[in-house]
Amino acid sequence: MIHHVSIPAQDPRRVSAVLAELMGGKSYPFPGGFRNSFMAVSGDARGTAIEVYPTGLHLLPDGDGQVRAQETDEKPGYSAFHVLLSVDADLETIERIGAREGWLTRLCGRAAPGGPVLFQVVEFWLENTLMLELAPKTMIGAYEKLIQLEVMDSMPARG
Repeated sequence: MIHHVSIPAQDPRRVSAVLAELMGGKSYPFPGGFRNSFMAVSGDARGTAIEVYPTGLHLLPDGDGQVRAQETDEKPGYSAFHVLLSVDADLETIERIGAREGWLTRLCGRAAPGGPVLFQVVEFWLENTLMLELAPKTMIGAYEKLIQLEVMDSMPARG
């Protein structure tokens, strides 16, 4: 179970507020003392949250056993990181929020190349650089049925 993830953003306050809106939660300044950092908290029983740090902030191990932050001049860009997030918002709400923010938002079917669609998600591109896969309650069931050990064991190996 993943309880929280951290992501970079050019405007952490804005991104955290949008994520909180999608999750039906609230946005807070990050209590860890990292400058210009926020967290979107869902308010669910599992403590689901997304920490949003400024682009260029890196977390490093410190000699005292605590993580420390180091800021760089890194520019935002695409990466392989993404997360599938179940949200309370429906498809229309997600699309409306994406349009309001000016961020690419699109409904997509996930499948092996040339294969049938296995489940659907909404690609929601935060600041048009970082992809989240959003799954409203009406979409998440297909994913939950698919990503089970017995189903995965029966799939042909690829790669």
